[in-house]
Amino acid sequence: MIAGMLQRRAMRQSARCLAAYKDKAGGILFTPGPLSTTASVKEAMQVDYGSRDSFFVDAVAEMRAGLLNAAGAKEEEYTCVPMQGSGSMGVESVLSSLIPRGGKIIIFRNGAYGDRMKGICEQIGVEVVFHNGAEDQPIDLAAAEALVKEHPDADMVSIVHCETSTGVFNPIQGIRDLLDKHSHKALYFIDAMSSFGGVSMDINALRCDALVSSSNKCVQGVPGFSILIVKREVVQRCGEAGYARSYTLDLCRQDAGLNKSGQFNNTPPVQSIMAFRQALRELEAEGGVPAREKRYQSNQQIVTEGMKAIGFNLYLDDSADSFGHIISSFYFPDHPAWDFTAFYNKLNDRGFVIYPGKAAGAACFRIGHIGDILPEDSAALLVAVQEVLAEMGVALQPRIAFEAAEAAGVAHA
Repeated sequence: MIAGMLQRRAMRQSARCLAAYKDKAGGILFTPGPLSTTASVKEAMQVDYGSRDSFFVDAVAEMRAGLLNAAGAKEEEYTCVPMQGSGSMGVESVLSSLIPRGGKIIIFRNGAYGDRMKGICEQIGVEVVFHNGAEDQPIDLAAAEALVKEHPDADMVSIVHCETSTGVFNPIQGIRDLLDKHSHKALYFIDAMSSFGGVSMDINALRCDALVSSSNKCVQGVPGFSILIVKREVVQRCGEAGYARSYTLDLCRQDAGLNKSGQFNNTPPVQSIMAFRQALRELEAEGGVPAREKRYQSNQQIVTEGMKAIGFNLYLDDSADSFGHIISSFYFPDHPAWDFTAFYNKLNDRGFVIYPGKAAGAACFRIGHIGDILPEDSAALLVAVQEVLAEMGVALQPRIAFEAAEAAGVAHA
């Protein structure tokens, strides 16, 4: 139970007062990214470096090798291509660089980020076969198998691993198994934007051709670039074929430039990269992806159990294997005094920043569990939620969470 977990945590941690969160500049971000970062990651951005300086070039090389190591990818088989811009620009870089002109893609969609893939493909003239799955369920493998069998000429199959709009985890290994059975042509593209670095995955078993994440997700860096991990053979073949529709988002050209000189083809986000190199070092120091995953899972368990005890209902089934630990969606309570904007602002005033919902047709909000957040921070959030609900006059259930959080040594402001 949550009280027992928090009590055990309290034995190892000193008490923290809610007032400390209010005093923290920007608050603590319970969001899916950008997210809270360590002081040392922020500090790494305080020095100016030239983009062609040998120190910076060495930092880029260290970062690329570190990301392959975090992925468990063999350097002789995969390359890491950092691409300036947001995570979605990384997705567009893959789609516009690796699918032939006039090609076809199967997109398995169960949330907003699958929709975004579809929009990109339509913009660049790729034929889209679109599986529109239920947003509160993982992609159905039986339906996926039928679609793969129906379209053996597809050039790519794509899926979002953690659909951040709801938090659901999709069966990326199951899709790999389907492709092994029914498609020997299609490239396999995984959007691991909000899961890479925070969820253990075996890229060798997945044998994906391309995987994308972002600097401001589970590695705990700051915004500025996306991370593309791609099979070298695929990059070479698609580069030679001239598939790219964009000059600045051409991942094959970017990879060639980095491999030749260690430098980006266009101005890199220098400070963001220096911060990310520090974040990678901290990921390794924490114990790598398994240790970080364990911390995120603790954050999620404390928040979800506590929020249910308060009286909130989860959007997803938390007993299912697909219930992820990156971000959780909660329905708005059915109460006449409930107002999400007021709830959000009052939590923000206390130093706790949550996230609006993104599930289509469902009144929800989201709480992220990633970033520089510890379990006692998650416990403190529960106290703040109870205080805000009491201030708003939203009475849901007996105030169990106060007792649980106080057992963790979290004091009121």
